[in-house]
Amino acid sequence: MRAGILAVVLIYGCGDGNGPRNEAGGTIELTYWPAPNAQEVELADSLVREWNILHPGVHVVMQPIPVNQSTEEVLLAAIAGKTTPDVCSNINPIALRDYVASGGLIPLDQFPDFDSVVTQRIPRELLGLFMTPDGHYYQVPWKTNPVMMFYNLRLLRAAGVSGIPNTYAQYFALGDRVLEKLNGPEKAHIWVGERDIRPIWWQRMFDFYPFYLAASGGQPLFRNDSVAFGNSSAEEVFAFFRTCYARGYFPRTSFYQSVDPFMLEEKVTHIAGPWQVAAIRKFAPALDYSVEPLPVPDGRKGPVYTFGDFKNVAIFTTTKHPREAWAFVRFLLSARYDRLLLHLCDQIPVRGDLLTNPLFAEYFKNNPKMVRFAEQVPFTRGMDSAPDMKEIFDGISQEYEMCAVYGTKPPAQAVRDAVERARMITEWNR
Repeated sequence: MRAGILAVVLIYGCGDGNGPRNEAGGTIELTYWPAPNAQEVELADSLVREWNILHPGVHVVMQPIPVNQSTEEVLLAAIAGKTTPDVCSNINPIALRDYVASGGLIPLDQFPDFDSVVTQRIPRELLGLFMTPDGHYYQVPWKTNPVMMFYNLRLLRAAGVSGIPNTYAQYFALGDRVLEKLNGPEKAHIWVGERDIRPIWWQRMFDFYPFYLAASGGQPLFRNDSVAFGNSSAEEVFAFFRTCYARGYFPRTSFYQSVDPFMLEEKVTHIAGPWQVAAIRKFAPALDYSVEPLPVPDGRKGPVYTFGDFKNVAIFTTTKHPREAWAFVRFLLSARYDRLLLHLCDQIPVRGDLLTNPLFAEYFKNNPKMVRFAEQVPFTRGMDSAPDMKEIFDGISQEYEMCAVYGTKPPAQAVRDAVERARMITEWNR
């Protein structure tokens, strides 16, 4: 399969014969930093090799981002030291404002064909979420990993549950049935679900934040740099997880096992993104499961939004060849390489035609569970482009721990305290 895909890419390429030329007559060199995981390095290697064949005057060198620190720390240090690459495809929107404030990124909408390139690929309403307050685009959405709910269908049947929960009340009813039917003195304990309870900011990307987006209809945490999550949706999310821990659906600890307990059938539900499908395919291919949108508060109507864990593409101000770097970005964003992103990485390109473009039909036919993630893309949101988001999520994590996990603070108070802390952080750092 991979050889066939690469052959198609090699035959068709992305160039039209009018690509960038080095007027001085020498070879231009660009540096490209992809994410360091093995699948994306393989994708990047294929991409770069094909580019270099098709564009002999513009040589791209691929170097995975160093892994000794977080990507955000590495890129901020590189911006400060003026050692950034020309192009990076692992841009986290949560850090974009820091990159821009440090003078690290060029606005991509300076290129005359920017609008036509991105709107052919990305729904305009989704693209608008990535505009910065100065009215520019410093990143192009590339891939997303929508956070959804996995259900073990065999355990649901064993518990006597016939339908997938859509609301909090239905999820609690599922929890009660699991405790009643699947647990007892002589039975191995089956959890309804589980989350990492450590008060680390990024852990809330997989509980509080996606559930907040689902409960609020995709509303942001910030509006015009002002805190906007002091509302009933945030309180309902805290109350939901508080109930899950108080009733014993979730353990007040975290599992640290080499194989996820969902794949060992030790819990009924699991909150994860499309990477979980690839893991199940590898480690538990016989598992009977489904992928569904997150449950929402009772009475909530409309589409169910979630967090997408976007990783985007940007060009750095240290580039000496912005036009050629943009040509390489266009190459990376082509439908044929989005197809390779699916096949090699099982990650979802940010596209409006995932389920209608014939290039992707074979992948989704062979991977039907991934269709659910493709359907979720239009209702996926990233992290707000507001300053100090890590510190703000540290505060949310501490309130989550006190309110949801240990029940020492009521939801309304926890939200008020998280909001007040967020306001203090943003005002202090202005």
